[in-house]
Amino acid sequence: KIWDAVDTGCCLKTYSCHSCAVRAAQWSSCGRRILSGGFDSMLHLTDVETGKQVFSYKNEFRISTLKFHPTESNVFICGGFSPEVKAWDIRMSKVLRVYKAAVQQTLDILFLTEGREFLTSTDAVSRDSADRTIIAWDFQSAAKISNQIFHERFTCPSLTVHPKESVFVAQTNGNYMALFSAQRPYRINKKKRYEGHKVEGFAVSCEFSPDGTLLVTGSSDGKVFFYNYHTARIIRTLSAHKEACVSAIFHPVLPSLLATCDWAGEIKIWQ
Repeated sequence: KIWDAVDTGCCLKTYSCHSCAVRAAQWSSCGRRILSGGFDSMLHLTDVETGKQVFSYKNEFRISTLKFHPTESNVFICGGFSPEVKAWDIRMSKVLRVYKAAVQQTLDILFLTEGREFLTSTDAVSRDSADRTIIAWDFQSAAKISNQIFHERFTCPSLTVHPKESVFVAQTNGNYMALFSAQRPYRINKKKRYEGHKVEGFAVSCEFSPDGTLLVTGSSDGKVFFYNYHTARIIRTLSAHKEACVSAIFHPVLPSLLATCDWAGEIKIWQ
């Protein structure tokens, strides 16, 4: 669904190209197309104006996450219920590269350093080890750079990179967000943890404000938490939803606008 978030709050258009749950959707860099993937294993690039699919392909696995390359607008990466992550070229409708790891599912994907490297968050956590929970990859060679980034035995349902500094944050199922360096060897900052919200197994996402001063996250109790990035202290909480709040995202142009959504499918726009 396409919404008028600023003025009316109304749904403008609905596209029914998937036959099962849509798990991931992202705007193209030009803002005229939406890339979507879901549990029907289909990938669709939909033209917003005409509603037609510019690109459609049946994937080999159910999709849980996808991201456009930050500098190559025709390239995207998708992952899901598979040990593989794939890089696609929309123009040729084919897979460019396959990234293989000994995991069952990819939870999130995050590009670093102008797209030369990227991170995948996976479900590979056991009682003995947390290696492969976050894996760093070289985009061009498909080589694994590191899988010894996060050592605590929690999965990380979402990752987000700071807009100005060379750091990234991982949401963890330990009910806290961990801060890492975005430069090799991607060391964790043990002095700074963002605590207070709850995850409790939900795929709760987190994001920095456009100026990088705030870190916002949903919570399984329906609240939204705003943290000071530098001090890791809670600045404010919003009682946003009755169900688990799984996402809170800042508007890219109007920094005072925030969109939140919950597990029941409700979307709210906040000033």
